[in-house]
Amino acid sequence: MATTMQPSGTSESTKKLINYRTDGGVAVIEMFDPPANTYTYEMNRQMDEAILKARMDNDVYVIVLTGSGEKFFSAGANIKMLASVDPTFKYYFCLHANEMLLRLEHTPKLVIAAINGHCVGGGLEIAMAADIRIARKEAGKIGLPEVNLGVLPGTGGTQRLSRLVGKSKAIELMVTGNTFSFEEAQELGIINDIYEKDGFMENIMEYAKQFCPPNKAAKAVGGIKRAVQTGWEIPMESALAVERENQQLLFQSEDAKEGLAAYVEKRPANFKAK
Repeated sequence: MATTMQPSGTSESTKKLINYRTDGGVAVIEMFDPPANTYTYEMNRQMDEAILKARMDNDVYVIVLTGSGEKFFSAGANIKMLASVDPTFKYYFCLHANEMLLRLEHTPKLVIAAINGHCVGGGLEIAMAADIRIARKEAGKIGLPEVNLGVLPGTGGTQRLSRLVGKSKAIELMVTGNTFSFEEAQELGIINDIYEKDGFMENIMEYAKQFCPPNKAAKAVGGIKRAVQTGWEIPMESALAVERENQQLLFQSEDAKEGLAAYVEKRPANFKAK
């Protein structure tokens, strides 16, 4: 009789490591492995499932990523797990993480990283795959300190950070391995905004819901994301074609008809994501 082999490093396969809930058009994906919310292959598999669940849910328009508790968004990959597996497993672990975060970027729904605490190493790599990053004031540090372990940021960090802050600054931040404040990260363009500690998640949810119907045309929000994410990596002429095709699809939508009519009639639009 055939047996199913579990890959090494996944002994916690029955443990719930991701909390998932929806609220008013927003899907909240919470990393749940206190105190530091470090991720393993199994957590990433559960996160991948949550991303796909949110992607396929027609009643979800925005995805919020966060960590459990108030101390950590995520401290990155679980070092004990990495120390216990062979190099081949580590390679495929990184490959799966790359694929998971690309799925997040390719999903035409706005993704907000609610950085509730320390966001370092792989935690920042996850946050950088979001479209917008909002941090909780004075709740922790941020950075990519992998060089201090003798390795590099291997879950997209070298690529996404350089695209956010430029090549030279990204190299400096990664080779020094320093962590820095959320305010410094905002100045660099890594973080979009910083919210007060009290009521952080409530304010995040209020912010996220503004991008859901009836407040915003969700297809237009998704189209903007898709045009930017896809167009960023291709020649300008091809990127403009992506933009035109997305615009044409939006012109055919009921929301575009409603938005144009509301403007002419001088009334608030009532979008329905159609």
